[in-house]
Amino acid sequence: MSNQVYQTVIVGGGFTGLFTALNLAHRHYPRTVILIDQHERFCFKPLLYEYFSGEMDATQVVPLFTELLEGSGVIFVQDAVQSIDLHEREVKLASGNSYNYSNLVLGVGSVTGYFHVEGAKEYGLPFWTQDDAIAIDRHLHDRLRQAVQIEDPEQRRKLLTAVVIGGGPSGVEMAATLADLLPNWYSAMQGNFHEVRVVLLNHGEEILKGDVNTLLKETAEEKLQKRAVPVEMLMESEVTAIRPDSVEYKRNGKLETLPTATAIWTAGTATNQLIKDLAVPDEHRDRHGRLQVSETLQLLDFPEVFAGGDCAYVDGTSWSATAQVAYQEGAAIAYNLKAIALGNELRPARVSSRGTLLKLGLNDAAANIFDAFEVTGEPAHLIRQATYLELLPTPIHNFKVTSEWLNEGIFQHHLGDTGKKVVQAVELVGGAVVGVLVARKLLQMLGDSDKTRNS
Repeated sequence: MSNQVYQTVIVGGGFTGLFTALNLAHRHYPRTVILIDQHERFCFKPLLYEYFSGEMDATQVVPLFTELLEGSGVIFVQDAVQSIDLHEREVKLASGNSYNYSNLVLGVGSVTGYFHVEGAKEYGLPFWTQDDAIAIDRHLHDRLRQAVQIEDPEQRRKLLTAVVIGGGPSGVEMAATLADLLPNWYSAMQGNFHEVRVVLLNHGEEILKGDVNTLLKETAEEKLQKRAVPVEMLMESEVTAIRPDSVEYKRNGKLETLPTATAIWTAGTATNQLIKDLAVPDEHRDRHGRLQVSETLQLLDFPEVFAGGDCAYVDGTSWSATAQVAYQEGAAIAYNLKAIALGNELRPARVSSRGTLLKLGLNDAAANIFDAFEVTGEPAHLIRQATYLELLPTPIHNFKVTSEWLNEGIFQHHLGDTGKKVVQAVELVGGAVVGVLVARKLLQMLGDSDKTRNS
């Protein structure tokens, strides 16, 4: 670098990038912070199903970056990053602009992986962004409208069959959501909702295998059968091709064809090309191309660069690619950036799991709390939404959406006067402990309610 600059550039406005920026603002970081993302809105991906189903609106799930960063001092630049020169410490943008940095934070996340499956990219519908949710909504409504006007039962069956490919958490949550939504939508069009089919097609022998949600597998399997229409599960089925009107897969050594007008692809992710193109040697990457970072979340060859989320890993750890992990990584990166600026000692990132949350249909979920106990049904649904709302960025935004959600009458409707007390308590303590407080109070109240019934 010819001229030293003292500014931190954050590439990617996902959980890691955004929470790093917000934590830096909270810590009164003494250097300029620039956050670069190609989209104008932050996408809170765990709640994208609620946006898709209409249970929550855009202001809650996909808020504007400018709104989230208002008053923080962070400079937001909406542009696509074209390349990053780690040696020159320069970030080049598609617009032709470029930024030099003293420190860089990589939080670009992963991208949809199609794994060379024929037709997957062309005909498989991804569910990754707000635009994806809108596209799937339109696609499904179009197919239902066509189906209600067609007399040929075979053609109608194809239009009414939705295939979800991939048995990880995204596939399970999507299948459960569709199995409640599609029958409702089709009934509203005067169609016979019993004709709707939702098929979950998975390469592995069981759903959620090797995932942090593994402990919820049995509950998920049970819940998938209790939707408005039961989810058909095809395990050990390897997708070989996706056509405009069918999905081809191999099962038990035989090639089979499933007629469908809707194939939703949730089968996995791949490393962002921007990360693959970085001048980092292969020995400091994993087999997926992700970047190895130290315990302080710095690149081994370029310690001025931090990385977290889906694009990085710490050797010897098994941190999952979840919102709660990225949230904690953002806080750790911010702490270490300020330590560098002030000449203080850096500290290793500390990441702990608070359990897992899985959406399993409308107003239904499963929650594994601190890996200690499980809650299912509507109580889990309340815990899941409250916990995620507590994570929503910035205290102002968090308080706003949490209050809106609570005041819609959910707690009042289900828990009467006690629920009103919880709302008042949440408003008093603010956003930082909303999730934990609501979960504890709700479980306590449900327990008290059970005691009353049994006495």
